[in-house]
This record gives sequence, structure tokens and C-alpha cells, in this order.
Amino acid sequence: MDSAPADGLPRLEAAAQAVYFDGRSNRRRLVTLGFKNELELSEPLQPTIAWPYSDIRKLDSPSGMLRLSCLTAPELARLEIRNTAVAAELIPRCAHLDDNRPNRHGVAAIAFWSIAAAVSIIGVVWFGMPLVADRLAPLVPQAVERRIGDVAEKQIKTLFGGRVCDAAAGQAAFAKLVHTLRQSAGMDTAVEAAVLATPVPNAFALPGGKVYVFDGLLAKANSADEIAGILAHELGHLRHRDAMRNLIYNGGTSFLIGLLFGDITGSGALIFASRSLVTASYSREAEQNADDFAIEMMTRLGRSPKPMGQLLLRVTGKQADNSLSILSSHPMTEDRLARMAAEDRPPSGPALLTADEWMALKSICHPGERL
Repeated sequence: MDSAPADGLPRLEAAAQAVYFDGRSNRRRLVTLGFKNELELSEPLQPTIAWPYSDIRKLDSPSGMLRLSCLTAPELARLEIRNTAVAAELIPRCAHLDDNRPNRHGVAAIAFWSIAAAVSIIGVVWFGMPLVADRLAPLVPQAVERRIGDVAEKQIKTLFGGRVCDAAAGQAAFAKLVHTLRQSAGMDTAVEAAVLATPVPNAFALPGGKVYVFDGLLAKANSADEIAGILAHELGHLRHRDAMRNLIYNGGTSFLIGLLFGDITGSGALIFASRSLVTASYSREAEQNADDFAIEMMTRLGRSPKPMGQLLLRVTGKQADNSLSILSSHPMTEDRLARMAAEDRPPSGPALLTADEWMALKSICHPGERL
């Protein structure tokens, strides 16, 4: 049988000390614990504090420490126990120690709802945002869309050097080609088109009726019909307002993805929305619709759409060996060429440009050079 020390307390209680914070100040108070009908916290010259065992709750704490609170104590009151023997003595007495901490069921519930939230965001990204973009794009006023296009135009010119090719003869030929295509499409004079001096073989449309062709694309083209088909394709994007739709979709999608990964400021949305204007990466459906528009326009002019497909293949190369068609955001170039070749007919309309005009357009960025 253990003998009691002179003060009459059980032997364990002589070492049962802990750090107490009363919730009113940050002063550490060293208290002695007494395991009576309630847990008693005592210190010299201070009233004893009693914590009912049923009201004691465990708090998060570092390894090697048991941190506790009490429902009937001040809200910020804390008790910190580092002695493992003292902790082992106290824990069995506190039947509701873990009541305010997630148990396995609580963790599972948190995991379930977190996954459900992520799935919901992904569902909105894949299905909801395209629907929203389709509904909102036609409602954006033309004046607003033109202002957006002006901002994007500045970004484009900064990114690609900013020099618009304007050799007189080449500019006249380009204007003639754009005018012919615009009239064939029944589009108004608000359409603006230009050639930029950059070796990138590309062309794109911006919100508000702006179309740019890069000199790198002219360098790869072999005929006016090839460039005409590309321009007709970009006019199709303008007619369908694909750039505006893309901006709404990419901006909203990026914002939702930002929320999923903690970007609550939406800065990612701004970055990706701006990028969408520069890259003009449209959906497969939008590309197919623009191709249909180009095929219709070239056929109406009595010219074959096949040269456009040949230029695309010359620029991209064969894609079937590089990616899965079902996963591609664009139709395969080979498939696009096949569609246009199926509509190939002998020319029934006049040439869109004369030989001299075509050579002038080819050298619009390099006047005086022999191409």
C-alpha cells in the first residue's frame, strides 16, 4: 500500500502540474491538478478552479502535449499537460473528451462534401459554363465588344511586335480580298483586317470585328484562295461571336478552377481570359462551324475551299499520329482537309486576286523583296 506524503495528497498529484491560461490574459499560470469529483486547478493564494469532467474537451495540440478546454470555463481558457502520466490519469475520467473533434464519421463526411464540391465545380466547368457563354455572348452590346477588342488588339501588338504591314500595293490587294469576302458574307463595313509582321503562321479574330493575318501564314501560302479560305474562316468566328463566347467561357471557367485550388481573388480568371483572346483557341464545334462558313463563302464565290485545307495541313503537318482525335479541342487537320476536298469543284467564279496582286500581298511586309 502506498504511503501518503505529509500534505495528504495522493502521490501522483504531487507531480500533477500543468500550465493554465485563464482566457483573460496571456500569462502562464502553473497549477496543480486534483482529481476529485471534478478536476481541480489550484495555485498558491488563488481560488481553486473546478472543471467538471463531463465538460472537458480536447483541443488541437502539438505532439507530446494534451491541450484542454472546458465548456463552463471562460471561452479562451486553456489547460496544457505535458506529463504523460498525468494525462493518462485524466483521460479516462473525461467521457466526452473528443465530442467537439471530428471522429471517423465526421472526417468521412468532410471528405465526402469536399469531393462533392469539387465534382460540382468540374460539372459546372464542363457543362454549365458553355451554356452560360452561349446565352450571354449574343447579349453583349457591340459597343462593349468593340472596346474589349481594342484592349485585346493592344495586347496582340505588344506580344508580336506591333508592326502592321502597310506596303501600298500589298495593302490594296489585301483590302480587295477582305472586301470581296465581306460582301459575300453579307457583313457590314465594321470588319477591320490587317497583316502583322511576325513569322508565326497564324490568323485570328478578336471581339468587335477585328481580323489579323500573320506574315508567317502568307509566307506558307501558295495562292490567294488559300488565304481567302482562312479569312473566310475567321469571318465565320466573327459572325458567330466565338471570340466573345470564348472570353466568357474561359474567364468563368478559370475563376471556378481558381476557387477549386484556392485562388479566391480570381486573378487566374483574368490571366486565362486574356490568354483566350490572344490564342483564340476555340472549341471543336466552333471550329467546325467556322469551317462550314468558309466552305459556304468560297463556294458562293465560285472558288474551291480545298486550298484552305491544304494550307492548314502545310502549317500543322499530319496530326493523326500525334494525338487522339476524341481528345483534341480542334478537328484534326486531315479531317478538315477531307471535308473541304469533298466540296472541291472546278472554279466557276473569277480569280479573287490577279497574279500581280497576289505577289503584292505576299510581299506586303517586305516591299521590294522577291518572294
